Amino acid sequence: MTTATVEAPVVSVAAPRHLLSVADLGAAGIREILRLTDSFVEVSERAIPRVPALRGRTVATVFFEDSTRTRLSFEAAAKRLSADTMTFSVGSSSVNKGESLRDTVETVTAMGVDAVVVRHRSAGVPWQVARWVDASVVNGGDGWHEHPTQALLDCYTIRQVLGGPTSEDPFPGLRVGIVGDVKHSRVARSNVLALSALGARVTLVAPPTLLPPSLAGWPVDVCHDLDAVVADLDVVYLLRIQAERMSEALLPSLREYSARYGMTRERAARLSADSIVMHPGPMNRGVEIAAEVADLPCSVITRQVSNGVAVRMAVLFLLLGSPAQADARG
Repeated sequence: MTTATVEAPVVSVAAPRHLLSVADLGAAGIREILRLTDSFVEVSERAIPRVPALRGRTVATVFFEDSTRTRLSFEAAAKRLSADTMTFSVGSSSVNKGESLRDTVETVTAMGVDAVVVRHRSAGVPWQVARWVDASVVNGGDGWHEHPTQALLDCYTIRQVLGGPTSEDPFPGLRVGIVGDVKHSRVARSNVLALSALGARVTLVAPPTLLPPSLAGWPVDVCHDLDAVVADLDVVYLLRIQAERMSEALLPSLREYSARYGMTRERAARLSADSIVMHPGPMNRGVEIAAEVADLPCSVITRQVSNGVAVRMAVLFLLLGSPAQADARG
């Protein structure tokens, strides 16, 4: 692949203005972002991992909720595309003086921002922001609802590891178990949408108290016994126990949860040779995953983090840098 090709990847789908839900992309849009990511992984592996694709553009991260990896990943992605970046931190902002959400985002975007990445503890906020501002809006996580770029980087990692060196499509019929606190997980919702759109078979594995009150419309199977399915899974996707989101006692104890649903070394030994273990982070070692399992060769958790930068480069390029978007913006 030549440098010129990498700096101007060809976009073959209609470029969206926003990325609010992974469902908005459809299977074709998801596959397009995975294909674009191949180019930006190559960029990230260079001695100087930077291309001029978004020179002159500005990307703002506006996070009303704590974040480490997602915000840093978006900022690294924007900088590797040569965009300028702005960071909003609620802890040192005028929000503490009573400024409204709308006034805050309109103030930020009025400074010449082309794209704003929004994270908020309330579901639906990125959709509302998209109605208020002219900039492109990326959902960086809204409440328990969605986290589309996490699902995209997870799909890319699965394709990279299980698709082989030619990046073949491994998803049709792939058996994926999403294990743990589904009820409070925006990652689970976006992954169910993305993986099922690509043809994977998704099973939610959790105690009844950690599942949503209704799963109507979810294209999934449900199991309450990890031991009954672990040996049949190609991907074991562990979710963090989000104790900070629990207003009631949903588990007898973390020790019992770990014994029944944690990925222990004994359960890891029952995985098939090609199966992988994933986790969106941050991990509770010793709860949903044993410390030594996180470091086994079947664990691709670190690869998920590194792929996150390249996937977000692909998303920002699709929204701001593709020829279709350039034409739309004049």
